Amino acid sequence: MPNIKTVLVTGQNGQLGQSLKSLVSSYPQYQFTFTTRDELDLACSQSINNYFEQNKFDLIINCAAYTAVDKAEEQQEIADAINHLAVKQLAEITQKNNSILIHISTDYVFDGTSFKPYIENDPINPQNIYGSTKLKGEQAIQKTACNAIIIRTSWVYSEYGNNFVKTMLRLGADRDQLNVIFDQIGSPTYAADLATSILTITDSLNNNQSDFQHDKVALYHFSNEGVCSWYDFAKAIFEQSNTQCEVFPIETKDYPTPAKRPQYSLLNKAKIKQQYQLIIPYWKDSLKVCLNKLQ
Repeated sequence: MPNIKTVLVTGQNGQLGQSLKSLVSSYPQYQFTFTTRDELDLACSQSINNYFEQNKFDLIINCAAYTAVDKAEEQQEIADAINHLAVKQLAEITQKNNSILIHISTDYVFDGTSFKPYIENDPINPQNIYGSTKLKGEQAIQKTACNAIIIRTSWVYSEYGNNFVKTMLRLGADRDQLNVIFDQIGSPTYAADLATSILTITDSLNNNQSDFQHDKVALYHFSNEGVCSWYDFAKAIFEQSNTQCEVFPIETKDYPTPAKRPQYSLLNKAKIKQQYQLIIPYWKDSLKVCLNKLQ
């Protein structure tokens, strides 16, 4: 196992990539490289080959993904290229270079029919193209058996890019009332909290690398603490931002979308908390931090 000195972060312009970039000055012991699609196009296997012929890293943090859930139903090929085939290639490169891969996956690998928070080895059964391509990416890593950590997360938002929080703030400023789904249950994830945990894990791997003694690929769940529906989330956004917009609960069937979403996708985080001694903030506390930055 390498001593981690050089770290590549893919998906520089995404929510998690930007959140990591805002934190890395506190980690001067690592040399971070952030890439966009221009330098490293994960939709193109030749671009990946060319990039890694020129560049080697001790750790790859793969934040890049095709995340347009509804568009993925039509754009299956590009979703599969980025979420599955590119991940397979990154895993093979990691194996060949004896480096480490941290890969971000999703709660959408589950079908949402559970009634208790999902643990890592619960049965997987994605209900849409996005979820199935992300699952294929996970399985490709498992098959390659490189040194890897897969972190499934849910409902990611931040002060960057497009996300539910920013959409609600925009719509709430224009409208007196909104209808929001109340029968899909999960937990939001503030990208800065996930980024902080990834950097904590990086330090831990560097110090003892215990994660790979039993299993080459370690699987974890991460989101903020607590549970809510999208309706609860919207209500909290408006309350904390003093936005005068009334929210009404509706059922999923009243808001049809091209991609089916899991109705219950709460993630059990006991494993990652125990392994890395993480203290994960409650979702409403992290929302407050994000809204303060946005305002």
